[in-house]
Amino acid sequence: MPPTIPQRGGPGGLKRPGVAGKTIVGAKRHRKIIKDCIRGITKPAIRRLARRGGVKRISAGIYDEARDALKTFLTTVVRDVVTYTEYRNCKTATTNDVIFALKRLGRPIYGFDPETHNSSRVKKMTSNAAQDAE
Repeated sequence: MPPTIPQRGGPGGLKRPGVAGKTIVGAKRHRKIIKDCIRGITKPAIRRLARRGGVKRISAGIYDEARDALKTFLTTVVRDVVTYTEYRNCKTATTNDVIFALKRLGRPIYGFDPETHNSSRVKKMTSNAAQDAE
């Protein structure tokens, strides 16, 4: 007597020849859609930055120009950061890499100077210097 196929589905009714529990190579559940990530900088975000800069009224063409300017700036900064990281033979970009890259571009960030960054270390150094002077 031949085997019966279940009427209500289940694992017995879904047998396909050649698959046998293996992953199907050609079929993918999720396709990665490549999109322009700079569009993530939204119109309200650009508007907030402009408000912080003191702008009262914004033209419609400014948003794409702001995105282009931001993309070129970030591209140059990230290129320098990757250069510093590769020179150190590391895979992790550190804050110092970003600080050095911005300093090289002529846009330094203040407040990350190694001598003044850790205030407890500076206090210990000054107290030790005072003890040595006595």
